[in-house]
Amino acid sequence: MNRSADRVATVRAFNRLYTGVIGVLDEGPADAEYSLSEARVLFEIAQQDPTQVTDLRKRLDLDAGYASRLLAKLEERGLLTRERSDEDARRQVVRLTENGRKAFADLDERSVGRIGSLLGRFGDDEQERLLGAMGTITSLVGERAPAPTLVLRPPRPGDFGWVVHRHGALYSREYGWDERFEALVARVVADYVDKRGEPRQAGWIAELDGERVGSVFCMPGEDGTTAKLRMLLLEPAARGHGVGKRLVTECVEFARAAGYAAIELWTVSLLDAARAVYQKAGFQLVSEETIPGFGYELTGQTWRLEL
Repeated sequence: MNRSADRVATVRAFNRLYTGVIGVLDEGPADAEYSLSEARVLFEIAQQDPTQVTDLRKRLDLDAGYASRLLAKLEERGLLTRERSDEDARRQVVRLTENGRKAFADLDERSVGRIGSLLGRFGDDEQERLLGAMGTITSLVGERAPAPTLVLRPPRPGDFGWVVHRHGALYSREYGWDERFEALVARVVADYVDKRGEPRQAGWIAELDGERVGSVFCMPGEDGTTAKLRMLLLEPAARGHGVGKRLVTECVEFARAAGYAAIELWTVSLLDAARAVYQKAGFQLVSEETIPGFGYELTGQTWRLEL
């Protein structure tokens, strides 16, 4: 079997497994009051009530005849009403009745319970892997969502605790680092806050659509002529949006404008993604050392960019 056939077989095997899982999670199983198609119509209308029939058909990929019969059946059962749009008489609008909203609430509660039972079979780490895999499939085969809005802003009260927490949680989950790393980050944050008002240091919190997803800080080095890039953080959900590049660029440009001759950073060799960002920004590896690490031995690296 060639590689293409292998891949097709893998997708088909996943489809069989996925179909079985969906059979467990369907909002409208065979013995329920509503079919799966009816349940999906109620769900879609509930998300945007009222909604135009043409929009509903597009979201559910229904042909006109089948959609009309489906809506007529739900209307006969007193779950929705159909009427002409006030804005365009050629268009039809549907909305849920009180009974329709009650039916949706019941279906929604059942669906939440089934999904909760499925997730409950796994521990936190396995749930994260499962949800991450679902997100990957959705991003690759689903409709492309508009690019989220990226904003870099100065840190505010509450952000510093978030920086410490997220460093500790992410590096523990992804690399198995222990609490000593979180303590190190806390000391760096405390040093930054103790020097608040220092004109040659700055920090940035990255937000995507209003949610915190990253950070970076520029701090003075010991010699006064070299800046330090510290605490670069990127949430998994933000990867692939250019957030890391923007944060590093902002830090480098600030260091240059502040009159530093160079900027340095310390990292470890296993952080491949971060190292790639540093290299693209022009940083050069200047030294390596073996350190005890935060639970196991690591190769520490110092990178430098002449400004």
